[in-house]
Amino acid sequence: MTGDTNGSVIRDIDIPFGRLVLIFIKMFLAMIPALIVLYIIVTAIVLVVAGVLGGFGMMPGGMPHWGG
Repeated sequence: MTGDTNGSVIRDIDIPFGRLVLIFIKMFLAMIPALIVLYIIVTAIVLVVAGVLGGFGMMPGGMPHWGG
């Protein structure tokens, strides 16, 4: 089976406009839960980083507090 390939080439795709609109609407609706999960993950990472870096200001000899 080495060097034996069956290739196929797609020359044209004919999709009616209404069907294409439905495909885009389905992709948009599928994107919403993915964005919610991504938002939760990014928020958790930011909270962890802020918690770690925010604690340095309270340590003796840590980051200086500017202003009054």
